[in-house]
Amino acid sequence: MEREILDTKRKALKINLNPKIYGTFAEIGAGQEVARNFFTAGAASGTVAKTMSAYDMTFSDAIYGVETSGRYVSQSRLLKMLGHEFGLLNERLNGEKYDDRTFFAFADTVTTLNYNKSNDPHGWIGLRFQVEPDGEANEIFFHVRLLDTDAALQQNVLGIIGVNLVYAAFYYHKDPKTMIESLADNLTVGSVEIDLISVNGPAFQNINNILLNLYLIVKDFSDAAIFDANGKPQLPKDLLYKKDIMILRTKYAQKSNPNFSMLNKAVDQFVRTENVKEENLSVLIEVLMSNVITNDDEIDEDIDLESVAQRAEDMCKTGNKVIVSNFSRHNKLAKYLDRCRPKSVGLSTNINNLKFVFNSSNFGENYSSQLLSYVSDMFSKNVKLFAYPFLDKKTNAVITTANMPVTPDAKPLFDFLIINGYITDIKEYSEDDVKTV
Repeated sequence: MEREILDTKRKALKINLNPKIYGTFAEIGAGQEVARNFFTAGAASGTVAKTMSAYDMTFSDAIYGVETSGRYVSQSRLLKMLGHEFGLLNERLNGEKYDDRTFFAFADTVTTLNYNKSNDPHGWIGLRFQVEPDGEANEIFFHVRLLDTDAALQQNVLGIIGVNLVYAAFYYHKDPKTMIESLADNLTVGSVEIDLISVNGPAFQNINNILLNLYLIVKDFSDAAIFDANGKPQLPKDLLYKKDIMILRTKYAQKSNPNFSMLNKAVDQFVRTENVKEENLSVLIEVLMSNVITNDDEIDEDIDLESVAQRAEDMCKTGNKVIVSNFSRHNKLAKYLDRCRPKSVGLSTNINNLKFVFNSSNFGENYSSQLLSYVSDMFSKNVKLFAYPFLDKKTNAVITTANMPVTPDAKPLFDFLIINGYITDIKEYSEDDVKTV
């Protein structure tokens, strides 16, 4: 049965008219846009216990504590806000009047586009809530990038997505797919990106946070998701900013673990050739949400997300950070990583992927333009590609960049990339390494 999508005002009104839902709104950085939607919907006294905006840093620090990092638009700040406001609800609202109420605390800390349009508009949005009176707290929080080119439009988006979050928490928490999908209700396509989401609490005990972040990719909220070695979602820029990054590309349905011997050789070569300091090195295993190399980044609607999530979880258990993406082309990954402003990037991949790119028969018209675009996106930001050798079982020959077949129309550009070190073979490998690639 198709879900009925209510407009923002009707969502807010439905919550306001629900006698069990009661809580606070604490918003910093973009006005009280979420609370405003509940007030203008009518009957807000049935829902709103308090709203506040501690814009001045001195006031904010006095209420929520000092941020030692100096970053106030951060996950740390959001969680402090949620903890403080939810604690006050339980401390101050007691007695018969509140016995049947389920409390919530909504918070956001956001920076919208500045006057000079020189900043990166983004924010953290979250909700701590009960699903039954006097029950344990549950929590949802996520990070957004605001993509509109006007601050007023960004404020409007924030107000809508905040209402969507409160509504999703109370009405869709048992259905994670719908919960994620509903966050986009009443939003213009391309107005916001959600690149991290995390849930916890008894209402979400059967929900896998890795899988939840994969829904964001499938629903076009984001292009990729990054997890630390414990499987916890991480903000890409927090993890990769000014780092020297090495990524091993894998596909989700590979039955075996990557060849870590070969990966270690690639990492050693990257460290040596790029003069990488060990403490600045960040190694990630990529799990690609496709097992077929194509000329686009479309996700198969029938993809088994649980299998992708399991693969990602297995890779985290090897002690590595993991990125899950739908970037079938290397250049798309390189472009995505560039947003994190890394110091340098090394991509380690099977040479078969290069064979596909430098073979014009795999592409339609305008191959030259597509190849130039690939090279520009891929190598313009201090990116190097390290190619795994491949054993051709038909000829029993080891395929490297030296004998890889390249069509004539791609050969000059391929030679340029080899000569200038943009593409290099992984060296000093053993016969066993090649057989297991």
